[in-house]
Amino acid sequence: MTTPDASTRVPWASRRRRRPAVVAAVLAAVLLGALGNAPAAHARPASPAPTPCPPELAGKARCYAGQDANGAHYTMAVPEDWNGSLVVHAHGGPDLGESSDPSRSTDDLERWAVMVDEGYAWAGSAYRRGGYGARMAAADTENVRRLFTERFGRPERTYLHGQSWGGDVAAKVAETYGRRPGAYDGVLLTNGVLGGGSRGYDYRVDLRAVYQYYCHNHPRPTEPQYPLWQGLRPDSTMTTAGLRARLQECTGYSSEPEDRTVLQQRNLDDILAVTRIPERTLESHLKFATFTFRDIVTNRLGGRNPWSNRGVRYSGSHDDKALNAGVERFSADPSARRDLSYDSDLTGRVSLPVLTLHAIDDPTAFVEHEAAYRATVQGAGRGGNLVQTFTNEAEHSSLSDSEYANSISALDTWARSGRKPTPRSIAASCGAFDATYGSGCFYDPGFRPAPYASRVRPRPGGLGWPAMTAAQERAWSRIDGVGIAP
Repeated sequence: MTTPDASTRVPWASRRRRRPAVVAAVLAAVLLGALGNAPAAHARPASPAPTPCPPELAGKARCYAGQDANGAHYTMAVPEDWNGSLVVHAHGGPDLGESSDPSRSTDDLERWAVMVDEGYAWAGSAYRRGGYGARMAAADTENVRRLFTERFGRPERTYLHGQSWGGDVAAKVAETYGRRPGAYDGVLLTNGVLGGGSRGYDYRVDLRAVYQYYCHNHPRPTEPQYPLWQGLRPDSTMTTAGLRARLQECTGYSSEPEDRTVLQQRNLDDILAVTRIPERTLESHLKFATFTFRDIVTNRLGGRNPWSNRGVRYSGSHDDKALNAGVERFSADPSARRDLSYDSDLTGRVSLPVLTLHAIDDPTAFVEHEAAYRATVQGAGRGGNLVQTFTNEAEHSSLSDSEYANSISALDTWARSGRKPTPRSIAASCGAFDATYGSGCFYDPGFRPAPYASRVRPRPGGLGWPAMTAAQERAWSRIDGVGIAP
């Protein structure tokens, strides 16, 4: 099949379009400015422009890049032998830059080139700014789908793919825009942060408090003091290297065990045991609980606190009594918690087929996030729309290409046929893709994650799912300024 250019539309796109082209274009321009409470666009964004493809796709696809009316950079790719369907990608993070990073979506395309190798067109947004904002990211993801459709016509099928925090974003897209006929046909969530914002970071809240109890260096007693729920005081000039040095000073985590002091080893053992965070990702979790927490609290919530550890009993240390008596305690500002919940929690009201793929030993987004999402979808009465698969892998950012190819194929077959697959049938089909990619198939069809509260200490009243019901979402949506601004 010839790749469409600016003047060519695929046949099924013409058949499926219901409105005259001029009317559709006007509607698209209006909606692009209105999504996610975004300010109305002052000018129509330029059409996607040809750009070099990543080396992995050279000669296999034509690539395009641009910037939408809200300032979000994006990248698109259309295979030379396009199967007619589109994968719209929501990336993880969030990144913390102030503006949209044009390299982000290009890097994502390189990372997920397997989708294009499988014949799918691909489109991904870098989002209009860095920092937290799941609804903003969802709106930008929907924007890039609309821009693709304007340029190339409506695909035969359109699938969402979200990775890590992008899993939360993609699930939010599905709940917010997925009920519109013809917009999306299915959702693939890989290693997703599916517990939402109001509960999905509680283990990092615990880490921030427990770390300071043992280490006393973040902040140091000689430095300006601030409540730990801020992550980092707004005017601090601490860098990631500076944080790493303090972590090493307290725990010796980057040293060989025999080179640590007795106190460093005990601090490290206690922190890991109490928070249940793997040693190899301790630094990355502490970075999130420092710099991303500062972004959420200071930049997105106006200095209000969405976090609580009141009523949490910590255990696993060498002296739990002393820990619980001495650890800093704090309670959330109800309006801040509401705004974070409205922005990033999921209601489970999804009307599309949803397939998840998660590494059992994911050290970043613990596999128990899947238990939270299952309870959320079932709590909304939509359990029939969800299939979850798990693999015996131990990475977060990248799983087997054979499994990614198998997953998008299984989702496509489900959407086209209406026949819901099973974890076992999906595991059985992976071998055909591994013959091409050779990266392995590691499914465990019988695995079922334990409840979220078995891994992450629940806050009082925090055992039920969804964390935000559809009724709460509707009620909150009527509050002026609710959520996180784009």
